[in-house]
Order: sequence, then C-alpha cells, then structure tokens
Amino acid sequence: MPNGNLRKTLCAGLLVFVTMTAAAAQQTLRTNNSAAISTNIQLRILRYEDERRWDENLRVLLAAKDAKVRKRAALAMGRIGDERAVPALLDVLKQDVDQDVRQTAAFAIGEIESPAGADALIAVLADTREPAVVRARAVEALGKIGAVLLSNSASSGTQGPQPQAEDKPLGKIRSAILDALKFEAGRRSMPARLTILLGLTAALRVRPDGAGPVIIRFLDYSDPRIVADALNTMARLRLKDGNDQVRKLLDNGDAIVRANAARGIGAAEDKGAYDKLLERALHDIDLRVRVSAIRALGSLKDARAAEPLIERGKRLLEQGAGQRGLPIKQQNELLEIATTLGLVMRNTKSKGTSDWLDSLRKALKVTAPEPEIAFARISPETYVHKTNGESVRARDNQPFELSLGARVSRTDRPILVSQDWRQSSAVARGLAEIPKLEITPDWMAYGLVNISRDQLTPALLCQTRPLLSGRQSSGWTRLKDDCLVANVLAVPEMLQALAALKPPNLATFLKKYLVERDVIIRATAAELLGEQPPDESNALALIEALPLALRDKDLNDAALSILDALAKQKSAPANDAIKTALDSSDHLIRRRAVARLKANGAGDFSNRIGTVKTRNTDADYHRAIARIGRKITASVVTSKGAFTIELLTEDAPLTTDNFVQLARRGYFNGQTVPRVVPNFVIQTGDPRGDQNGGPGYQIRCEINETQYERGSVGMALSGKDTGGSQWFVTHSPQPHLDGGYTVFGRVIRGMEVVDNIARGDTIRRVIVNDR
Repeated sequence: MPNGNLRKTLCAGLLVFVTMTAAAAQQTLRTNNSAAISTNIQLRILRYEDERRWDENLRVLLAAKDAKVRKRAALAMGRIGDERAVPALLDVLKQDVDQDVRQTAAFAIGEIESPAGADALIAVLADTREPAVVRARAVEALGKIGAVLLSNSASSGTQGPQPQAEDKPLGKIRSAILDALKFEAGRRSMPARLTILLGLTAALRVRPDGAGPVIIRFLDYSDPRIVADALNTMARLRLKDGNDQVRKLLDNGDAIVRANAARGIGAAEDKGAYDKLLERALHDIDLRVRVSAIRALGSLKDARAAEPLIERGKRLLEQGAGQRGLPIKQQNELLEIATTLGLVMRNTKSKGTSDWLDSLRKALKVTAPEPEIAFARISPETYVHKTNGESVRARDNQPFELSLGARVSRTDRPILVSQDWRQSSAVARGLAEIPKLEITPDWMAYGLVNISRDQLTPALLCQTRPLLSGRQSSGWTRLKDDCLVANVLAVPEMLQALAALKPPNLATFLKKYLVERDVIIRATAAELLGEQPPDESNALALIEALPLALRDKDLNDAALSILDALAKQKSAPANDAIKTALDSSDHLIRRRAVARLKANGAGDFSNRIGTVKTRNTDADYHRAIARIGRKITASVVTSKGAFTIELLTEDAPLTTDNFVQLARRGYFNGQTVPRVVPNFVIQTGDPRGDQNGGPGYQIRCEINETQYERGSVGMALSGKDTGGSQWFVTHSPQPHLDGGYTVFGRVIRGMEVVDNIARGDTIRRVIVNDR
C-alpha cells in the first residue's frame, strides 16, 4: 500500500509537472509568437507611418485581441493623418473595452485634426463618468481641431470680434473646453490633473472668449505645474484677469511659477507690477525668472527700467572682462537686457544707453543681432554712423553713381562684409529696424545705401555665381577685381533688410537672386517676391526658377518658397507652373502644390499627394525595433560641459535611430549652437549654423503622448514631417509644443550644462551608448 501510494503520489506529481511544463511551454510559445507577431506588426506599422500610407490592413489591427496592438495601430493612424481613418478611430473611442486604447484613439483623432471627430470628442468630454485619461485626451484633441478651425477662419478673413454661434464647430469646441475646465475647477478635492493641464493648453489653442475667469481659478492650486500652466495660458492669451493674484505669484517658491507670472504680467501690461517685476529681473536666483522678468519689463515700456538694467549689464560685462568670450549665463542675460532696452528707450537717442549697447556689441564682436536691433531702435542715426565706422574698408577715391540717386565717394562707402558671416547678418538685422521707426530723416538715404548698394550689389556682381553657370559660391573670398565678398550665410538677412527698406528697384535685386546656387538665398528671394503685389514679370521669373528648385537634392526650401510665391500671383500661368510640382518625388513639395492649387480654386489634386518615398529599408526598421525596451543614451560633449540624453526608443523609434546614425557618423561634431532662447530651448544639429541646414533628407514626425517637460529633447521642424538633424532641449515645461513636435529623448544628467549653453557654443561630439 505504501508503495502504491507512493506510486500514485509520483504519478500525481509527474502529472502536475507535465501539466505545468506543458502550460509553461504553451505560455512560452504564446510569448514567442506574441513577440514574433509584435515584431512583424511593428515592422508593418513603421512602414505605414514612414510612407504616410493609409491602408485597410491597418484598420484590421484595431480589432486585434492584444490591446497593445490596437493602441499602436490607433497611434499610427493619427501620425499618418489621413481623414479616412477617423470613422474607425471613432468606433474605437466609443466601443473599445480598454481605456488606454480609447485615450490613444482620442489622441489620434486630434492629430488628424479633422472636424469630423469633434462631436464624439465633445460627448466623451461632457460625460464626467468617463475615465479621466480618456477625457484628458479628448480635450487635448479638441484643442488641436479647434486650432485648425481658428486658423482657417483667420485665413478666410472671418476671424474678428463677431460672436461665434454655438452651433458652429469652433464655437462648440470652445464651449466644451471651457465647460471641462469649469468642472475640474469645481472639484478641488479630487482634481483630474492631466485633464486640467491638457485643457489649459487646449484653451490657449482655441482662444475662447471669457476664458479669464475660468483659468484664474487654477492660480491658487497647490500643484505648481497646474499654476505654471495656467499662467502660461494667461500669458499666451494676453489675459488681464487676476492681476493681483499674478503679482503675488512672483514670490512663489517654484521658479517656473515665478517665471510664468512675470510673463503673464508682461502680456497683460500690468504697469502696477513694475517694482516687483524689476526686483525679480535684477535679483532672482534663477536665470529663467530673471530673463522672463526682463522681457516683461520690455512689454511695460517703462523707461525707468533702463538705468537699473544698464547698471546690471555693466556689472555682468565687468565680470566677463579678460576671458575668452563672455560667460555663458551672462551672455544670455545680457542679450535679454539689450532687447528690453531697445523697447523701453525706443527713439529716445539716449547716449548712455547707446554707449552701453556699443560696449556690449564690441564685447560680442558685433555677432549678435539683439544689440544691433536695440541700438538701431534707440538711436538710429548714431547706429548708422557706428556701423559705417566699424565696417568701412577703404577704396579708391573715385566716386560712383548709386542706383538710388546719391553719390558717395568710395572711401566713405560702408561695406558690411566680414569673414564672420554673423557680423554681416547682425548688422543687416539692425539696419532693417530703421524703417519700422516710422521716421524719414535725411540720413535715411544713407542707411539705404548701406544695404542696397554697398552690400547687395557687390554680392550680385562679385559673390554669387548663378546656378546656370555651374560655378559654386561658398564662404568669404577676394575675387580678381579685389571685391570683398560676404559669406553666403549672411545674404538672406541682407535681402530681408533690403526688403524692409523698400527701395524702388527691390524686385530687380530679388529676381537676380533666384538663380543663386545657395538654396536658402533663393528661398528668401522667392519669399520676398511673393510679398510684392502680383506682377507678370515677377511671376515669369518665379516660373523660370521653379525647375531649378525642383532639382535641388538636399534642401527643398527654394521649391516650397517659389510655390508659395507663385500661388500669390493668382494667375493661370502661375497655377500651371505649380502643377508641374505634382510630379516631384518630394512628398512635401507635392503636398504644398496640392494645397496651393486648391486654395486658388485651380482644382483638387489630392490624389496626387500619394505616399512618401522613404529612404529607410527593412534593415533600418528592424534596427529601430530592436532598440525598443533597451536603455539607449547619448552623451553630448559641449564646449561648456557634457549632458546625457536618454533616448525614447519606443515613443519615437525612427527619430531615435536617425539621431543615433548621425551621431555615429560624427555629423554633430564641431557644430555650433545657433539658437538659444533662455527659459525656452537650446537648438543645434545644423551643419550650416544659421538654423537652415539639414542632413539632405527629411524624416517623418513621430508625434507621441510624451509631454514637453524640463529637459525634453525634441525634433525641430519648419512644418509637418520636415525634421532631419536639428534638435532642441527645453529649459522648462512647454505645453504648447505637446503633440506638435516629436519628443525623442530626455536629459537625465547635466541639465545645468544645458542651462549654461549660449549661442555660438560648440558641440564637440555625441557619444551613443547602445550596448
């Protein structure tokens, strides 16, 4: 019996073991199959997204048993942006049993920006029994849809003080967003944080009437992020509600709250807050607060701020004396001081202010536009003469005839050229301010000479090699006729300055630049021609320039600008020329041509947009997918220290892969940081250094639900799907960027280095850790 019992026990144990083993094997099989299916599905979805291809096979994935698959398919539909996906997404929003899938469907409908989804989103938002995360994404989506409706209303000329009827789509969306915020404000004991944050951002996007009394209810919350976002919305809507509450928040313990309170005061032009604002501008321990307060003082336009700001500026300059360049934090702050002085002392001809600005511009070697613009605003005549004195290069004494009717000897001729293109560009920005002062003194003609004849004509005659000649122009050179030549990077700003001065022969100058080899110069010339009244001669020049632009391989800026300029001609020949762009291999060019033809009433060619001809292969997709779930970091070594980025391989796999491939090529090594906006972003990744460059291709946006917090890393864009190599890091939360720019990383170490970076600093190398 014992043996029998033992045998039974062994058999029972063996049965349990076999059963468990079989179950484990089945579970392993399911897991492996799931992994294999997941990889295949990811591969399909990445390809759909990358090609911007709507496919019925994608709709099938919305019925998958795995909620993660349904969620990923819904996100892909939003990224592709095809309105045909809206009905399927609405079904998911209304019926799916998984709230995470439903909230992603709401997010995707917002990304498509179709008004067809508005009613269902409003219904979800109005039902307070809905899960908080679903309501949050619904209000976010309504903000995006409403923003498009608002933009369309503005472009059609219907935007204005007229009331919005409640039965109109935009009016319904505005009411729904405000109602949601009112509801959340009324339940202080259990606030839905994400709904409040996304609702505040939705409000700033749709600009509803009567938003002020609702938004100020969030200013006394204990959550500093809610308070900061409420202040951000108030500042962007320029609301004047709750000035007393906003002033008190200048003393808040959270730096972002203080900074946004300063912004709100500036936007509301609350002159009663001057003293507290000045205190923060001069003495706050956080740079982000100081620069926000300095900017706000500029909005108040109170001349009393000039003297204390100059005194602080002098101290900062003295601290930087004897060093190579200015300390980074000081440089950023000094530029903000200069900008504000240009606003509060406009047209005063203040010698003390001009003298300090002159010392700043010399310390910066005349490479920053802010002191140039400020100097020109304050004392334009002095600025013109200072520019002449610092930029003139002696010539022979033979006078020459100017196209504008003046005569100036060559020894007095101011040549705004330099080996450093930033100098020419900065001075051009300064001179471009002069016409905005609405004054026309006698010396204005002299300023006009500076730009139109002495800068641009030499550029035309000496620097540029027309594209048709096959000779390339780049850099700063001395030609055989001893003509000093400005760097091509400065010419776009010079053209902008010339356009601001409005000489009678502007179009003649601009048309000659349509054959310049540099793409950005041609794009600028086309853009400025488009701002001129429709003209047959201009239209002909643009039509002739378009084929050249359509053959550009690396950058499509010229083609896009020419299409925009041709559309403004409103003529049959111009529309016919635009139609030739429908055959371009560039998806962005085809999309732009379709939009312009439709707006001109020249036909709907939407079927010609097609899919994107992607440069990625299956190997690229597999490599990107293989990184998902792994911790991949990039150490960015700069001239001011290093910081480390953790890459978001799941949220933005292709964007991450693009960044990794560029870094491993050494693409970023030695590049400068061309853009720094304190308390906003630093931006780099541009091989040109003027914010116009790229790697020679565009990548698709991978918009995701990750929010822009402090230290978020995003892809810079000039429009949807225009990313390439330029990226930025945020100094503070930037909710208005959410859902508009791909977040593909976050700084996990060295944020103090990011805070200290200034324009002109160098990215020495980027080291990827992909073990």
